Parts: sequence; structure tokens; C-alpha cells
Amino acid sequence: MVNPWLAMAPGTNPAERTRAVRRAHEEFLTEGAVDPAVRPVVADSWRRSADARVVQECVAPIELTDDTLEAYRADHPLARVMPLFRELLGTIAYDGAHLMAVCDAQGRLLWVEGHTGVRDRAERMNFVAGARWDERHAGTNAPGTALSIDHPVQIFATEHFNRTVQPWTCAAAPVHDPHTGRLLGAVDITGGDHLAAPHSLALVQATARAAEAQLAATAPRPRGPRISLSALGRDEALLVTDGRRLRLGRRHSEIMVLLAGHPEGLSGDRLALELYGQRADRQSPVTLRAELCRLRRLVGPLLGSRPYRLCAPVRTDMAVAADALAAGDTTAALGAYPGPLLPLSDAPGVCRMRHVLEDGLRRTLLSHGDPELLRRWAQTPWGEDDLEVAEALVAAVPEGAPGRAVPAARVRRLREVYGLT
Repeated sequence: MVNPWLAMAPGTNPAERTRAVRRAHEEFLTEGAVDPAVRPVVADSWRRSADARVVQECVAPIELTDDTLEAYRADHPLARVMPLFRELLGTIAYDGAHLMAVCDAQGRLLWVEGHTGVRDRAERMNFVAGARWDERHAGTNAPGTALSIDHPVQIFATEHFNRTVQPWTCAAAPVHDPHTGRLLGAVDITGGDHLAAPHSLALVQATARAAEAQLAATAPRPRGPRISLSALGRDEALLVTDGRRLRLGRRHSEIMVLLAGHPEGLSGDRLALELYGQRADRQSPVTLRAELCRLRRLVGPLLGSRPYRLCAPVRTDMAVAADALAAGDTTAALGAYPGPLLPLSDAPGVCRMRHVLEDGLRRTLLSHGDPELLRRWAQTPWGEDDLEVAEALVAAVPEGAPGRAVPAARVRRLREVYGLT
């Protein structure tokens, strides 16, 4: 079976592959159709990039600079494993043909290291520390796509959505907190076409696993529950039990989130109402019981019944963000919030929990008026069209300051969109 995460099968001619994918890319841009020769992981990324309206031949925006960048990466968990990254990838990074890059979970490059000549070339497309290389801002690329799909991946030459990046080939792997499963960022190597060989993907994947092992050995295990549930900014929740990672399906994710939010338990009727809303009367009780049986086969004795409940303490990322918010630590709350709770879920109970957390965080940001926190919210997919936040950001930045022009332009655009001009 062909490995779908590898850019090319052994024996493939790189030049022919480049031309074939370039033709497919042009066809996608003009007609919206994806040639079957394009890997599904790349086709899906092209669609996400197009939905985000990524501009062809653009450069990635720079979000962190100078003291802000230094302070942010000094406090980032991946700073503790940078010596390991340099040990494992340092030779490659300084051999004159590659770069090593490490980004955070939002796709912001924190470190970009390698031969000066290669770095100079990469700087022309803003492949530099502080730049935002997630798919929404830079299109299909290895670190951004690895974060989107939470899986190691190679991106070869013309597979990049942005034409500016197509002379490069890269391989990246996500890195997680070994105790909670939370996505911390990704490690990447970027260079020429020869990086499409299988060894580059294996190398970054092994490096990411080594980093997680070192974090597990050096970082103290958090006190309290050894079971965690991550569902913010994810369509499928991640359950981590003593380091064992289990990605749940969407319905099972909704059930686990609802039960985590109701530690006292829920009756079958109440759980059905939280899941199905007004459709609960039309849903057979057998349907819910079947879902719960399938979920119990996955999580074992963690799922109890009469009432349905979680039978062990489960620490959730929702609770981490909510607790920080309740403690008045807005910076920590925003840092613990990678996105809305199960954003594609329409289960009434989940929607209610999503709204309470998002609205509470947003209202706190607006009331505090911290320009850096407002800017971080305004640069997210869920905050980029928020007129009230954009106006608050403009009001928080002094007239004539360098950081005022972009939010001011956004306010004008949003007021036009909403018919308020």
C-alpha cells in the first residue's frame, strides 16, 4: 500500500511529478476540480486554502517580532527540547541545503535555523521566526498542514498552494504534550526536491517522538487526573489516558464533552435532549444506547451508567481555559483556547457550552482592552470577522502607532461588509 503521507512513491521522476502537479494546481485554481493524481491530503489542503482565500504568490504575515518573539518562545514548552532538535537535525540544517524550523500550535515559526545562504532565500517568502505559516495564512505547506491534520506529512514543490513556496519541499511532524495530548507545535525540515525521499518524513517523525519522550521525562506530571480530554478547536476530541491517545468520532466526542461538563451524570432522557434537542423525541432510545455501547468498548470502565457519567476524574481543556478565566488570568485563558469547542457540532448541549466559554473569554478581552490580547483574538479564524473586537483594538492602540493601520483597515472592511458605512 502506498504511504499517503509521502510525497512520491519510490522511482517517481521528480521533474515529471512537478509538472503533473503544477497542471493539476492550475486546473484547481481555474475550475475547482482536483485531478485524481493529486494526493488526497494535498487536495483537502488545497480546498481549505481556497476556502480561506489564500492569495497566490503572497508572503506569510509576521506576527511576532523582537522582544515579543523572544519572550514568547522563551516561555514556550518546545524551548525545552530545542537542544534535542538541534542535535538530531543540526547537521541537516547546516549542510547548506536545508532549514530546520519549529512552530507553535498556531503555525507561528519560533525558530528557523540553517545555512545563511538558504535562510536568505527563505526570507524572501517570510519563512522566518515570527511569521504565521498555518494554512489559513500561507496555504498548503508541511508545518501548516501537519498542524491541520495532526499528522506527519511531506509537501513536495508544486503541491504547495502558494506559488511563492513551490520551489521548496518540506516535511513536518506535530509535537504534543505527552501528559495531556495537547498540540504544542511542529518540527519541520525545508529544502530541495530531494526531501521528498521517505527518509525525511521518517526523520522528522522520529524527532517529534523523541521530543515528546524528553518532555515526558523532564516535565513533571501534572497533579490530579491522569486522564485528559481535548475538544477545543477540534472536530474530534482527543482522549489521553496515561499517555495512550484515542481520537474519538464526532458523536462520541459530543457524549464525552457533555458528560465531562456534567460530572454528576445525566439520565438517558437528558443526555438525548443535550445531544439531539427537539429531535430527541424522534430518535429511538436504542440509537443512543447503541452509541453508548460502542463508546464503552473504546473507553472501558471510564463510562458508567444509571446515570450516564464518567467514573474517574477527567481534566478537560475546556476546564483549563474556564478556570484561568475565572481566576482573572486572561492571558492564560487565551493561551489555553485553541478554538471553539467541537466547532462543527450542532448538539444543543455542546453549542451551549461552546457559547458560554467563547462569550466569556471574548467579553473579558473587550473589557480589559489589552491590545496584544485583542490582536491575538482578531488574528484567529473565529475572531477575524469580529467588528467589535477590531474596533476595541483600534481604540487600544495609540494614534499613529505602527500596529494601528492593519486593525483600522479591518474595521473599515468589516463595516462595509456589515453595511454600517
